[in-house]
Amino acid sequence: MIRKSLAVLSLAVVAPLASAQSVSMCVFDVIGANGDVYNLVKDYALEMKAHGVDFELKPYTDEGVAVGDFNAGQCDAVAATDIRIRPFNRFTGSISAVGALPTYDDLQTLLATLAQPKAASLMKENGYEVLGIVPAGAGYLFVNDRTIDTAGELAGKRVATLDYQKDAIHMVNYVKATVVPSDITNFAGKFNNGSVDTAYSPAFAYEALELYKGIGDKGGIVDYPLAQLTVQIVARDEVLEDELAQKSREVAWGFYPQAMRLIASQEKAIPDAQWIRIPDKDIIGYQEMFRENRLEMRDGLNGAPDVYSPKMLNLLSKIRCASNPGASECTADNRE
Repeated sequence: MIRKSLAVLSLAVVAPLASAQSVSMCVFDVIGANGDVYNLVKDYALEMKAHGVDFELKPYTDEGVAVGDFNAGQCDAVAATDIRIRPFNRFTGSISAVGALPTYDDLQTLLATLAQPKAASLMKENGYEVLGIVPAGAGYLFVNDRTIDTAGELAGKRVATLDYQKDAIHMVNYVKATVVPSDITNFAGKFNNGSVDTAYSPAFAYEALELYKGIGDKGGIVDYPLAQLTVQIVARDEVLEDELAQKSREVAWGFYPQAMRLIASQEKAIPDAQWIRIPDKDIIGYQEMFRENRLEMRDGLNGAPDVYSPKMLNLLSKIRCASNPGASECTADNRE
């Protein structure tokens, strides 16, 4: 009788383990397995085990290689920046549309909305599904000369620009600056050795990628979010059943406070003297400039690439106007 009870107990313990679904994931973190993004994804994967999914994580320091391996079928899922996610989901890949989310409060509203079951259909595109989104921090302009604090002063300056980020290339050309094709693995080195005058990155790069070296004694960081960057987990849409995929998005949303605490500490760690403050009157002008460019890149007008999702831009516009209803864009004839 005791032997039979032990056998039943052992089956009860083994059964959940045997039924866990194994999913391999390529995870990009510029620092690798010791990076903050990788550790956040690791925490997410640990929580997903309780829901019957066992993620096997593979760290990558080169985002292009991580996405390439995912495309080649070497991973069932990939965790990468939304810029790289755009080919898989244009809607969520447009979260980082230039100037579209000026505050972290707006970002929180957006990500809370996208984690709801009613948004599930928008998470699927082209045979792929977004399983989770977490913030990676606002993107700021790092400059080697503090006088580069207006769009006009960017004219002729060399800008490290990700060669696959079509919207950034368009914006650099728009302000008549010079595109210096770069990627995640070398943009920091180019800024630090003076090959470029400016680089664009979240605050974590100040220490982690030593961008303070490129700033030197004369540079700084323009204190205006050019875009809100996110890390997104994408899988082929047959990898998880719909119910599990929705649970995954809810689990990822649960890590929003942890991610934001990390971002806040990274931004706070930058000496106050390094920030270049922009007057409010200038910010209003920049917001309209960015809006006009988003419209061009939504519709592919005036030579701009059509990279932004109309649905996402419309949602972002509603969020901005809910938090700032007095903005001129909220009554414009050509609202997003």
